[in-house]
Amino acid sequence: MKKLALHWQILLGIAAGIVFGLFAAKMGWVQFVTDWVKPFGTIFINLLKLIAVPLIVTSLIKGVADLKDIRKLGKMGGRTFSIYILTTAFAVSLGLLIVNIVRPGYFIKEENRTLMIEKFADKTASKIEAAETAKNQGPLQPLVDIVPDNLFKAATENTNMLQVIFFVVFFGIGLILIPEAQSRPVIDFFNGANEVIMKLIDIIMLSAPIGVFALLSSLIVELPTADLLFALLGYAACVLLGLALLLFAFYPLLVKLFAKKSYSFFMKGIAPAQLLAFSTSSSAATLPVSMECAQEHLGVDEEVASFVLPIGATVNMDGTALYQGVAAVFIAQAFGMHLDLAAQLGIILTATLASIGSAAVPGAGMVMLVIVLAKAGIPEAGLALIFAVDRPLDMCRTVANVTSDLTISMIIAKGLGKLHEPKPKNL
Repeated sequence: MKKLALHWQILLGIAAGIVFGLFAAKMGWVQFVTDWVKPFGTIFINLLKLIAVPLIVTSLIKGVADLKDIRKLGKMGGRTFSIYILTTAFAVSLGLLIVNIVRPGYFIKEENRTLMIEKFADKTASKIEAAETAKNQGPLQPLVDIVPDNLFKAATENTNMLQVIFFVVFFGIGLILIPEAQSRPVIDFFNGANEVIMKLIDIIMLSAPIGVFALLSSLIVELPTADLLFALLGYAACVLLGLALLLFAFYPLLVKLFAKKSYSFFMKGIAPAQLLAFSTSSSAATLPVSMECAQEHLGVDEEVASFVLPIGATVNMDGTALYQGVAAVFIAQAFGMHLDLAAQLGIILTATLASIGSAAVPGAGMVMLVIVLAKAGIPEAGLALIFAVDRPLDMCRTVANVTSDLTISMIIAKGLGKLHEPKPKNL
């Protein structure tokens, strides 16, 4: 009997988790799900996060060293960052266009607004405090933060991925600059380590259906009541419409135009990564599967995938940028504020830059949203208005983040002549 493809297994796990979660919520089994089901989802995410830093280290060192020429590194890096910035700016512009047409903020009644601000006051305060810490730092602090003073300390937190990437690229440049006779043993070590990591990923993914079942079940039973959600349907619809246009129109069009691949080829190839991104809400946790999809399903050369995807998981956040643009205008509308063209252009710039600074973990975009709100003069307390539906939307925008990474990896590979016919492998 033919084994069911991984993306179908994950999809069945998602569906079963939603059904079971709804049933458990109706039966009042919230504590049972929290105590006996949710831990399996947490273990699954922890396994993926556990492998994320070793994967970035081994794959990126291998990718940089294989270039064998700093000019190639500069060429690939320049193209990658340029396309990342362009797609992110497009995403936030699309979000602003949709929210200005639909104007969902005006749907919220005064009593609902007050109720939600009171309900989520504690969570709002913690996010504002974290954002204030970031705002009070100097203008060059983000640049300072990229350079770690202790590699091992940076590697202990998934929120410090950019620091790890800085060191790894720096290390890879060193390998390029020394004689091959001296660099070859080091490169061979990391090549072997990379193969081990990829095999561990295969093993971890055997538990994916169970992991996503547990994650979705716990999410469903923890959702707020329906009356609070109803007031936010307009806002959620704007975010979901924008993300749908990115996922089903913008990215496939880019792949068709620049990578010369069909819609069905692209969507089928990225399905496992998209489903895992939806389940985990973490680009970092999804990175191992994104790497496999790029190389085995899409035909992206390992050299390109090893460079583009780890960086993309850290700095390329199209879905987060779109959400920040929609959320900022939605909150302004809810408070009766009118944002002129200059203010909204400022949101595009701030959201684009803020999305680059967002950690590749669940909920990190919320902290950066506070900075976007502050720059536009929108009350940060309005953050409470969107907490009720942030978790499911976080799942959806992570799908866009991951899809963007895979799209750009194909475009870069095609431009460098490194997009080949995919070569799937069996476990």
